[in-house]
Amino acid sequence: MGRFFTIVIIALVVIGAGLFYWRFYWVFGEGVKSGELNFVVKKGYIFKTYEGKLIQSGFRGGIAGSIQSYEFEFSVENAQIATTLMENSGKQFDLHYKEYLGALPWRGNTKYIVDSILSMNGQPEEKSIKPKVHNTQ
Repeated sequence: MGRFFTIVIIALVVIGAGLFYWRFYWVFGEGVKSGELNFVVKKGYIFKTYEGKLIQSGFRGGIAGSIQSYEFEFSVENAQIATTLMENSGKQFDLHYKEYLGALPWRGNTKYIVDSILSMNGQPEEKSIKPKVHNTQ
């Protein structure tokens, strides 16, 4: 009887691990989104993650009688990519992303993870005052 329970428990752990991998680590889709970068911020209570929003050209109807822009909310795992995005807010970007079926708190708040910048267009702006960098670690 003890051997039966051991096999059942092992089977449940293996099935659970497979479902966890499928839900949070299997790449459901990937692609490219283009638009004007609205913002990228680093935020979170326990896990500090980079979150951003890209405004795409075109309009769509939301509630009857209203017009809304296309917005792509995403997370960024790579700090170097996030820094590049933060320094160039307001420019046009082509961002490559991966879509997962679920979000993990240490990966970001969304299921869309930007993993590379394909192109960046826009006039370079001169910054007269550099923002002070706070070390939060």
